[in-house]
Amino acid sequence: MLDQFVWGAVSRISPEAPVPVVRLERESHSLGGAGNVVRNVMTLGGGATLVGVRGDDPAGDQAERLCREAGIPTSGLVTAPGRPTTVKMRVIAHHQHVVRVDREEDGPLDSGAARDLAEKALSSLPRAQALVVSDYDKGAVSADLLQALLPEAARRGLPIVIDPKVRLFRHYRPATVVTPNAREAMEASGLPGRSDRDFEVIGGRLLALLGTDSVLITRGERGMLLLKAGGGSLSIPAAAREVFDVTGAGDTVVAVMALALAAGASLEESAIMANHAAGVVVGKVGTAALTREELSRAVAFARGASGPG
Repeated sequence: MLDQFVWGAVSRISPEAPVPVVRLERESHSLGGAGNVVRNVMTLGGGATLVGVRGDDPAGDQAERLCREAGIPTSGLVTAPGRPTTVKMRVIAHHQHVVRVDREEDGPLDSGAARDLAEKALSSLPRAQALVVSDYDKGAVSADLLQALLPEAARRGLPIVIDPKVRLFRHYRPATVVTPNAREAMEASGLPGRSDRDFEVIGGRLLALLGTDSVLITRGERGMLLLKAGGGSLSIPAAAREVFDVTGAGDTVVAVMALALAAGASLEESAIMANHAAGVVVGKVGTAALTREELSRAVAFARGASGPG
């Protein structure tokens, strides 16, 4: 997935329609989707293998070039002829999103590309210490892929972190932690979420639905809620001091969760660390990656704000 940013300024409204006229100042591109997860893993000091699908087009060439520039191996990328690389173009003026335009094909992959993707994903597991599945509902992740990949990762004892979409929710098993946002959690459970107690019930429903170890519901300014199979929950207040852009915050959450779990941290410790990480990236504009220094400062600030100990 390629994230394209069109940066500019607004000084007037169009005479043709009640919309702002953005005067173009510059353009930039960055890795989106699972590429942004991998970029976060690497800027935090980890190593990662990226497995995904790109189109046979200039956007795919650019995404692959960005991978190489970031030191991300590209051997796990599958080129799907006739299918465009997913591009999200965001127009930003005065640090605010004006509009987003998506170019994508979200239907199922053809059988050849799906087979190649599964083979590359499975062949990467022997070298892995954790598995992240980032599902953006663009057709690359399928029920067949999950049924082949997740049991094998679990058999190898790998922590499995999943950023889900509702369509395949019942297929995210086995998993260590699934990280829906509030809207996804409500849709997947079929329950409304108006209060903290509502989300406790929603989380319990999701745990039963998935049969997974834990669910981490991300709730924006209301923080995160971690629920574990067998009982127990942890409400984590939001860590952001300023919110400029939530683009890529979910990518940062799963990247940090996977790194922490692979390093031996508990689910609670991993979720708290991921919350601090998300609090940093939402203070940036655009698709952002996090550094170890930024995360260390955020944790140190939180400790100082909460007093001794």
